[in-house]
Amino acid sequence: MPPPAEIIRSKRDGAALSSDDIDGFVQGLVDGSWSDAQAAALAMAIVWRGMDERETTALTRAMTHSGQVLHWQAEAFGKPAIDKHSTGGVGDKLSLMLAPMLAACGAVVPMISGRGLGHTGGTLDKLQALPGYRVQVEPDEFARVLHAAGCAIVSAGPQLAPADRRLYALRDVTATVESVPLITASILSKKLAAGLDALVLDVKCGAGAFAPTPAAARALAESLVRVGNAAGLPTRALITDQDAVLGHTAGNALEVQEALDFLTGRDGGAGRDTEPVQRAVTLALGAQLLVLAGLAPDEPEALAMLQHSLVSGRAAEHFARMVRALGGPADVLADAQLTQAPVQRPVPAPRAGVVSAMDTRALGLAVVALGGGRLKPGDTVDPRVGLSQVRPRGTALAAGEPLALVHAASEAAAAEAVRAVQAAFTLADTAPPRPAAVQHLVG
Repeated sequence: MPPPAEIIRSKRDGAALSSDDIDGFVQGLVDGSWSDAQAAALAMAIVWRGMDERETTALTRAMTHSGQVLHWQAEAFGKPAIDKHSTGGVGDKLSLMLAPMLAACGAVVPMISGRGLGHTGGTLDKLQALPGYRVQVEPDEFARVLHAAGCAIVSAGPQLAPADRRLYALRDVTATVESVPLITASILSKKLAAGLDALVLDVKCGAGAFAPTPAAARALAESLVRVGNAAGLPTRALITDQDAVLGHTAGNALEVQEALDFLTGRDGGAGRDTEPVQRAVTLALGAQLLVLAGLAPDEPEALAMLQHSLVSGRAAEHFARMVRALGGPADVLADAQLTQAPVQRPVPAPRAGVVSAMDTRALGLAVVALGGGRLKPGDTVDPRVGLSQVRPRGTALAAGEPLALVHAASEAAAAEAVRAVQAAFTLADTAPPRPAAVQHLVG
C-alpha cells in the first residue's frame, strides 16, 4: 500500500484513488498512522479534485466499516428500520416530529443525529433542552428504547463510523467541509452503520442551506442517492426550501416546544395549522419513507397514515415514551420542563409592508450570537435563547408590529439580536409568490 504522501500526491494531481488507497486512508484515520496534517491534506485535495462515484462509494463503505455496524434482525422487531437525514437548516425540528410519527405508522426509527455547528441547529442540542435526556447510549440500551418507543434519537457514539468523526473534525477547521463526495461519505457512513432498511434525505436549498442554489442541491442529492443505493441502502432525497426559517421558532428549547405543539395539536390541530412549509416537508419525507419501506402502497395512503398518527395522539405518545426511556421528563407531554430566557423582546417592523424575504443564514447566526449555537466544537449552548413567532413570508405588517420575538440571556444580547433580525427581513408592498416546499424528488 502506498505511503500517505503518495496517496495525497496522486489525488492532488487529479488521479482516481484505488479502493486500497481509500481503505488505507480510512484505517489510518482510525489507528492514527495518518497524521492530522496528512488527513487534512488529502481532504483538501479531494475538495480541489473531487471523487467519482466509485471512489465516493468506496470511501463511504470504508468509513461505514471503520467501527461497529448495527444489525437489527436479532432484535426481531418485525418492522423495517428507517430514518431520515437533513443536510441542516434554521428552525429544522422535523426529526423530533417525524421519528415518532413513523414509529406510530409501524416502523422502527434508530435515528443517529448530530449537534449544531455554524448557523444551523443540531437535533441533539434541541433534545438536550429536555432535562435529563441522554444522547449517548450503548447498543443494548439503544435496542431497549426502540422496543419501548419505536424510535430513539441518539448520537453516533464512539463505536459507529469513528473514521468519519476524526475526518469531520479536521474538515471543520481546515475549510474542507464543502465537498459533495466528503459530505456524501460522512452522512451515509453513519446511516449505513445504523443498520437501516430505508433512508430518505432532506437536502435543503436556499439562503439558509449548505446548497444555496438548485444546481448545488441537485448535485448533492443525486450523489447521496446514487451512493446510498450502490451501498445497498434504498435511498431517496427530497430537495426542500430553506429560504426561510422552518416553522415559527429557531433555538433549542423553543423548537422542542413547537415540535410538542405540533405532535399534540396545541398548534391548532395536530399539525394541521402549523407553518405550511414545515408541515408539507414533514409529511412529504414521511410519505416517501413509508412507501420506500413497504409500509404504505402509495403516497396518498402514506399521507393518510401520517395524519392519523397525529390526530389519534399516537405519535405524541411514541415521543413521550422515547423521552422517558432516555432519561428525560417522565411526562413530557404534560410538562416538558423547558427553561425560558429571562429577556424577551419583540423585533419591530421598520415600515409597513409584506414579508417578502428573509436572510435565513443571518437569522441562524443571530441565534448563535445569542448563545444558542456553536462557533467551534466544544462551545456551550444556552438552550433557552433564540427566536419565536417568526413571521413567514407573505405576512402583512403595520410599522412597529413584530417580525419575531427575541429570547435572550441579557438586555445587551437582546438589543443586538433585535438589530440583526430586523436587518435580515425584507418588506415589500406586495406579497411574493409562495415557493414550493418540496422542489424536487431524486430517486
